[in-house]
Amino acid sequence: MKQVVTFGEIMMRLSPPLNYRFAQAPALELTYGGGEANVAASLAGLGVPAAHVTCFPDNDLGRAATQQFQRLGVDMRHTVFRGPRLGLYFLEVGAAMRPSKVVYDRAGSAFDLLNPADFNWDEILKNAGWLHWTGITPAISAAAAQATREAIAAARRLGITVSGDVNYRRNLWQYGQRAQDVMPELAAGCDVLVCSENDADDLFGIQPKSDAENSFVSMAQQVRACFPQVKQVITTQRHTHSASHNSLSGLAYDGAGLHTTPSYELSPIVDRIGGGDAFMAGFIYGSLTYPELLRALAFGVAASALKHTIHGDINLVTVAEVEEVMKGNTSGRLLR
Repeated sequence: MKQVVTFGEIMMRLSPPLNYRFAQAPALELTYGGGEANVAASLAGLGVPAAHVTCFPDNDLGRAATQQFQRLGVDMRHTVFRGPRLGLYFLEVGAAMRPSKVVYDRAGSAFDLLNPADFNWDEILKNAGWLHWTGITPAISAAAAQATREAIAAARRLGITVSGDVNYRRNLWQYGQRAQDVMPELAAGCDVLVCSENDADDLFGIQPKSDAENSFVSMAQQVRACFPQVKQVITTQRHTHSASHNSLSGLAYDGAGLHTTPSYELSPIVDRIGGGDAFMAGFIYGSLTYPELLRALAFGVAASALKHTIHGDINLVTVAEVEEVMKGNTSGRLLR
């Protein structure tokens, strides 16, 4: 099986233990994570060869973050070490009616200041069969956007499957370019696009037709018409009952019809950070393993459901565990 390659920033995550608020935390738990790297680490745990490409400061923190992902089985050989600092984010985990909160401290990070010329994408992708990126990366800086553009172009030249999670975060776009001007070109290079109806409206000006029977299908049809390379439009559908209780299902459209999964009740939620990354990793695994789109989608949603039970950014589960959830074994009964 060929490698799945991901590209994006890895940050240090600092979080109070349990459900403490920042103001009462006696200490902060330290780990590392990033949307794209979480996908690579989750795939490695599922037995898929995975590599992550990033830029770290050449110091002990950059080395520690590299080693964390190497321990999880991720190929980090293409890491560039240069720049002043490692990006940080602080997470306060909510409960019941109190939402979780994230505070970012990533401006001026090594990844923010990367040089696109440092990445030889033809070399990086020579053993790859799949490239995955998210909309977080081109939102960080013009240089990161250019590197993403070059990675997608190289993947297209090499005949590699490309997936993109548009993951629109309005507040990240601070360097003078609009998401609406950058993202369409990147989305056009994708075979698989993770995109909600809100994101399609915000980024591409695509709205479901007023007479459409299904708003997701209407949006996906227009996305595929706008970007002919896109074969599949997928997303999760989340209903938030409280910070501790969500419902999660999956949707996919491939031109032949709408595919939907059962909904999982997620209660109590241990940690929802990385849930979307777990979905994407599961979907990639499913796409590489199963012939049916619906089964790949179902694997992704079941993997994401399990991620909500695990502390940290990364979905530390096995294929067998995900398949048990897919079979409907969600009681959580003690295994002896």
